[in-house]
Amino acid sequence: MFTEKNEHGHHDCICALDAIRDRCSIRTYLEKAIPEDVILTLLKAAMAAPSSRNKQPWHFYVVRDSEILKKMGEQLPYARMTAQAPLAIVVCGDNTKGNPREEQKLNWAIDCSAATQNLLLAAHSKGLGAVWTAAFPYTERMDVVSKLLNLPENIIPLNVIPMGYPAEKPIPKNKWDPDKVTWM
Repeated sequence: MFTEKNEHGHHDCICALDAIRDRCSIRTYLEKAIPEDVILTLLKAAMAAPSSRNKQPWHFYVVRDSEILKKMGEQLPYARMTAQAPLAIVVCGDNTKGNPREEQKLNWAIDCSAATQNLLLAAHSKGLGAVWTAAFPYTERMDVVSKLLNLPENIIPLNVIPMGYPAEKPIPKNKWDPDKVTWM
């Protein structure tokens, strides 16, 4: 289990449905470090995601180095907030995991997307704000991340998730649209 129990023996995390409904992208953060035990909880939640044939192709880079965060913010067009974030988690996939058949060669991206969603929901449930900024499939962005983190050739960056304690409180969007559902 990846949640901690409080002094009453209950889990501190919010209900999963509440986290799904209330989570939204947070792009400004307080200057407050995220404790390592919280980071480990987030990573454990991410790794609890389903993966095709249980290959678990994910690899997570926890970036706390302010110089790297600043360079990411400067060089990634949709991740400017990374420069002010106390932390970013880069979700990557190992493209050597699994079956190399044509129809399965992108399963790493699908599996790592599921892990990213778990990571975002776990961050929200722990009182953190985060935002998904894409690296994959944009070659220029992937190259920036790969160079800054010195990634091996087989490790492909899917996204950069800047996070921290929120300095904003946006209202979650209601994305429910019954016209996007077909009942049969």
